[in-house]
Amino acid sequence: MKLNFDTYGEATNVSPLIILHGLFGSASNFRGLAKFYASDYQVHCLDLRNHGASPLSDDMTYSLMAGDVLDFMDNQNIDKAHILGHSMGGKTAMQFSLSYPDRVDKLIIGDIAPVLYPHHHETIFDGLNAIPLDQIKSRGQAEQILKDYVDEAGVRLFLLTNLIRTDEGDFKWRINIPALIKNYDHISAAPEGISYEGETLFIRGENSEYVEDQYVPETLEFFPNAKIETIDDCGHWLHSEKPQEFSKILLDFLK
Repeated sequence: MKLNFDTYGEATNVSPLIILHGLFGSASNFRGLAKFYASDYQVHCLDLRNHGASPLSDDMTYSLMAGDVLDFMDNQNIDKAHILGHSMGGKTAMQFSLSYPDRVDKLIIGDIAPVLYPHHHETIFDGLNAIPLDQIKSRGQAEQILKDYVDEAGVRLFLLTNLIRTDEGDFKWRINIPALIKNYDHISAAPEGISYEGETLFIRGENSEYVEDQYVPETLEFFPNAKIETIDDCGHWLHSEKPQEFSKILLDFLK
């Protein structure tokens, strides 16, 4: 699958940095940070399948998504890259490193562990499906409906970045909601493989439940050369909640 992507920077004397967003996200989530990193690296922000402007598909596994990243690198003549993935993008990055270790320079995972997570997005899916696309006239109306399902205003606004206008002026989702629901077991699953021996950094938020201490032994089984950094007073959205702290940890690791 040929993924949509945005590229920033022209540095060719170091490995490029590929950034993979999380569930319900897109390449634009990292635009600000990518422009900052572009002074030292050529940065590629990808839209994963069924997200952003990338193609839609009924099938969505981490093996397939890792293959999409491999196709992107081959098409761009990238032999080796630093890979940064957040949440679902982090699991995609893990699977990529386990499947294609020779194509990874350094691996950075944002607030996700290589474990099976219980289902916890049902309310969000219910809220997205409750919005009558043929009736609403504005995102404000959509948000009012979503309030009954999602309490946090920031999360609602993030989700509604996926609600876009058609050429006819109607609304449509740019994420493939039916495919995300159908493949949610795959999205929740752990990556598959033995271990990745390369340099790896896990960055987690102190207030997040995604990389709790109970997951550390399993994380180190998959990634024996990993180190884990924790950002204080921070939740799951590391790069938006604490962008300076996140970037310092990331760039120190890469350099």
